[in-house]
Amino acid sequence: MKAIRIDEFGGPEVMKIVEVDRPVPAAEEILVKVYAASVNPADYIVRQGGNDFLKPFLKLPLGLGLDAAGVVEEVGGNVNEFKKGDRVYGVSNFLDGCYKEYLAAKANQFALMPHISFNEAGSLPACGRMAWNGMIDLAKVKPGQRVLVHGAAGGIGSLALQFAKACGAYVIGTASAHNVNFLKQLGANEVVDYNTQKFEEILSDIDVVFNATPVRDETLRLKSVIVLKEGGIFVCTHVAAPFSEGFKELLAKKSATAAMSGSGIDHHQCLTEIAKLIDAGKVKAVVSKVYPWEQAANAHRDCETKHVRGKIVLEIRKED
Repeated sequence: MKAIRIDEFGGPEVMKIVEVDRPVPAAEEILVKVYAASVNPADYIVRQGGNDFLKPFLKLPLGLGLDAAGVVEEVGGNVNEFKKGDRVYGVSNFLDGCYKEYLAAKANQFALMPHISFNEAGSLPACGRMAWNGMIDLAKVKPGQRVLVHGAAGGIGSLALQFAKACGAYVIGTASAHNVNFLKQLGANEVVDYNTQKFEEILSDIDVVFNATPVRDETLRLKSVIVLKEGGIFVCTHVAAPFSEGFKELLAKKSATAAMSGSGIDHHQCLTEIAKLIDAGKVKAVVSKVYPWEQAANAHRDCETKHVRGKIVLEIRKED
């Protein structure tokens, strides 16, 4: 089978489509015939050599990609929840990659995909799990709460906004002027243009701040405490950027807390719940562009601008 691999760290040009052995699923795994895989910031971070968190785990050659959608080709001996022919979406085993024609992964990292296209479904799992974990598991958003989403037009942010809205919250998103109408169409009650407005001066009494921006910014964290109400919570997606002592001290003065999204996730459960919301019309996948996987380098260059609306998807094979 074919797969995109890297034999060295570097720019987008180091990605090559090569022939590799088709994986055989272990007892707890499924083999998925991949139709679509999404492009995430983690992909180009790995391609470049990783951050402080990832570097110890990176050993060349490497596959890239975190999530995918496709059809179950085989099931391992201990797998009962799927059968051959099921349309599924989910995340790969750690650093195993999804930019390939077939992938083997733990069955509990996948779920039956919603009734949408493979390209749309492939855009969801990696960002969906982070947004779900942050909004539902950690923040436990409730009806009527005021929720602020930083980076609301991106892959994680656009889903976090929709999950909070589905919970009955009053949702405010930050974005550029280009994305104001887009976020309102997704359900945002208010949108703050971060280029012309200072959210910390115009917002207050926020129950939940969800930071989904791709840029690591301590100043943004500190300003977010200003708008939090007493006992509020700040949730962040930047696993590789721990909270500073100064930030935690400011939170403590408001009896507020902070949590990092991304750990202890039940992938099968959250992806199953996300599929229900999509099929009910309460959440939608946002795909800004679909690239043939032969153009993965261009897809990475696009992603690295950090101004992508929703997700970029690699089409591994055409839908039947």
